[in-house]
Amino acid sequence: MSTRRGFALRCYGPGQQLKAEEVELSAGPGETLVEMQYAAVTQLDRTVLAGKLAQQMQPPYVPGSEGAGVVVSSATYAPGTPVVVRGGGVGVSRPGTWGQVAVVPDGSVHVLPDGMDPAAAVALLAPALTAHTAVRRVGQVVENETVVVTGATGLVGRLCAAVARSAGALKVIGLARAGESVAVLDGLVDQIVRVDELGQVGRELPWCNAAIDTVGGPVTSGVMSHITPGGRLVALGYTAGEFATLDLHQLIGRDLRVLPVNMQRTTIEPGTVAQVLADIAPAQVRPDLEVLPALQAEDALDLLAGGASERRVILDLSRFG
Repeated sequence: MSTRRGFALRCYGPGQQLKAEEVELSAGPGETLVEMQYAAVTQLDRTVLAGKLAQQMQPPYVPGSEGAGVVVSSATYAPGTPVVVRGGGVGVSRPGTWGQVAVVPDGSVHVLPDGMDPAAAVALLAPALTAHTAVRRVGQVVENETVVVTGATGLVGRLCAAVARSAGALKVIGLARAGESVAVLDGLVDQIVRVDELGQVGRELPWCNAAIDTVGGPVTSGVMSHITPGGRLVALGYTAGEFATLDLHQLIGRDLRVLPVNMQRTTIEPGTVAQVLADIAPAQVRPDLEVLPALQAEDALDLLAGGASERRVILDLSRFG
C-alpha cells in the first residue's frame, strides 16, 4: 500500500484556528489515497470550522469538504486518475481535503471528465449540484422539451442551461435583464429574451414545458403565463424579489406545478456528482474564481463571507510555502 507525506491544515478549535502540519497517510480497505491539487472553500466548511454540526469531528482535524486531485493508490481507481472528492463525510465526520494528500472513502471519489480543468470543477461543483437538482431531479426535464431559465447570465443560471441541454432539451431560452451583456450565454442558449427594469418579460417569450426560475419576484408571474398545460415552474431563487403573484386561473386551468428547490433537504444520491460533472463539462462555464495559496485559508474564508455570491474561492494545495 502506497504512503504519501505532505502538509495539511489542521483546525485546533472553533473559528479559524488553522495550522500547517506534515502528515503521512496511506489508504485502508475501501479507501483511496489522493494527491490533492485544489480544495473548495464552502459555506459547509465555515459551518464545520465554527463547530456548529453535532456529527462533526473534534479538534484537531483537517477541514475541507470538496477538492480535486490525482489518485495515488486505490483498489477502485487506477493511479494517476484525475478525480473530484466530495461526500462520504469528508470534511465533516472524517478528515477533509485541505492538505497535499488525503485519504477518502472510495464512494466520495468521482472521476474528472476528460479535458475538464480541476480548478474549474472544484469551483463549479456546489452550484452545479444546485442546477442539477433543479433541472433533472425537481424539474424532471427530458428530451425534446423547451426550457426557460431566468437570470440566465448568473452562474447558477448558466449551469441550469448546461444541465438542461445535457438532459436533452430541444430548446433552451435564457432570460436576461435589459441592457446587460449576454456574451457569457454564447453556445448555452438558443434564444435570449429580455426582462425590463420592472421585471416584465418580453412578449417574444415562447411557450415552454418547464421554467427554471432563479430570480423570483415579478419575473415569476411573467414566465408562468408562458408555460404549457401540465408544465412546471421550478423556484430556485428570489434575487429579484421574495414575493410573486400567481394567477390561480392559470395555475389551475393549465394544471401547472410550482416546485421549490431546497438543497438543505436534498440528499445527493450515489452517482449524482459524476452525472453533474458530465453535464457541465461540455459547456465550459467559467466561474468568477479566486485562487489562494493553502496558507491563506483564513483569508479565503473571509472572502467567502464578504464576497459576492457569484465568486468561488478555492485553495491551491501545491502552495504551502
